[in-house]
Amino acid sequence: MNEKNRNLVVRIVAALFLLPAVLALLVLGGWWTAGLVSAAAGACTLEYELITQRGLGVVETLAVLGAALIPLAAAAHPAGFTAVAGWILWVVFVTAAVQGLFAPDRERAPTRTAHAVTGCLYGGMGLGPIAVLRVGPAGLQWVISALVITWANDTCAYFAGRLFGRHKLHPAVSPNKTWEGFAGGAVGSVGGMFITRWVAFPALTTTDCLVLGLVGGVLGPLGDLCESLLKRAHGVKDSGTLIPGHGGLLDRVDALLFNAPAVYLYVVAVRGLLGGPPPGAL
Repeated sequence: MNEKNRNLVVRIVAALFLLPAVLALLVLGGWWTAGLVSAAAGACTLEYELITQRGLGVVETLAVLGAALIPLAAAAHPAGFTAVAGWILWVVFVTAAVQGLFAPDRERAPTRTAHAVTGCLYGGMGLGPIAVLRVGPAGLQWVISALVITWANDTCAYFAGRLFGRHKLHPAVSPNKTWEGFAGGAVGSVGGMFITRWVAFPALTTTDCLVLGLVGGVLGPLGDLCESLLKRAHGVKDSGTLIPGHGGLLDRVDALLFNAPAVYLYVVAVRGLLGGPPPGAL
């Protein structure tokens, strides 16, 4: 078996073990989901800090802890999600800035502070909305919607790009992505939402399916490209080695980090749904 086929087998086996566990925790809801999202948010921030800072110090560790805390705190107080997250980010910023006053390499302190806040925001605010959505009305269905517009986009973009790809989307950042793949992914996101309505979420309207599908069709690829830019800027191939055959967690959820907040904002601003029972009640 050559290296390419061996890597494919590893990827499939890892997915077969991890995906059912993730879906089970999402279905269980409550603190099970909040704990899953917390661990994922912390892992994403950890990978971000290791990419940008090449190691963990006090500031970077605080950013990881802050990112992990956001989903837990927000799930406990869903109506105050943005306020809770904002205060956690403020604590990370102030602590990192003050610590920089006494760092031996003070000329790098502002950059280190910026990466601490950005990393915490990237993981915590990117995945935190999943925990909030899950404890709200029709929580599991809205979480499924966020996952569907992301995964359907990624899958359809891959096959559309392989079959029809001719025109490069942004070769300077990701040479394999094409406009044809982008269009196929958008069709996949919209189609996935209509399938979700048919199978699991009849309360979705046609407008919900079209708007969320199109938003996911744009934000998902942008999230992917932004993570590719991050890795290219720092000279790394994968964000980490957490998932065998898949690289790091950021490599798997980069599009979801953009889509989950968008679904949360849609649910709050357009649907007028916010909050819900405490996690332990689900």
